[in-house]
Amino acid sequence: MTRLAAGKTFHSHLGGLPHADLLGLPEGSWVTTAKGHRLLALRPTLADLVLQMPRATQVIYPKDLGAILMYGDIFPGARVLEAGLGSGALTLALLRAVGERGSVVSYELRPEVIERALANIRGALGETANLTVRLSDVYQEVAERDVDRMVSDVPEPWQIVPHACQVLVPGGVFLAFLPTVLQVHRLVASLKASGAFQLTETREVLVRSWHVTEESMRPDHRMVAHTGFLVTARKAAPRPAAPEAREEDKELQASEGQEQEVP
Repeated sequence: MTRLAAGKTFHSHLGGLPHADLLGLPEGSWVTTAKGHRLLALRPTLADLVLQMPRATQVIYPKDLGAILMYGDIFPGARVLEAGLGSGALTLALLRAVGERGSVVSYELRPEVIERALANIRGALGETANLTVRLSDVYQEVAERDVDRMVSDVPEPWQIVPHACQVLVPGGVFLAFLPTVLQVHRLVASLKASGAFQLTETREVLVRSWHVTEESMRPDHRMVAHTGFLVTARKAAPRPAAPEAREEDKELQASEGQEQEVP
């Protein structure tokens, strides 16, 4: 990825290309380097940005980002609390999904990580008035209330389950991205033990691309397999106990049981 500027030149093994040859052209134009190689000029997609951005920490891959937005039900205007800013990849996806009417509050404990992530976010979206970054330990305390969605990319999300019980609106979605089954097992147990969540589900996303030509089709030899698990749950009232059978029902069940007895 290259940010164009007047007077600069793009250099590669394919030859140099003055930025002036690109400035003013429509996106999708072809240009020729000094060595005669043709290059196609396109603005980077969000997936390109995520894979190529400078990293302070490991990023969540595009295949998981798409699933997070869908299964987390991140909608325009949503109020989202993010646990773990990281390199800003997930934050970028959340900001684009909530739009200008929504907001994202992200908790991060490391100042150097915040600096790198904000540089990535500004480079992709410019200034974002609807993003708030808190230099704070999300395990200890969360200031927000009445958030629609809570999305976690921290190593021990079971520590923030009590916060999720307090900050999420009724019906709100809690979603955590986790790389290992042991983390998933402990989180799911914590969600169920809290009594505040229902419809807890765990998913894994696998992506395999295909090579297509005029004469053949085959899957590519390499694929993006396991990167992490997605655990989702909905904030809801505790499941009520089963209603006690009415007296007439008990009598009917007893009589049916006697009729089936064999001497």
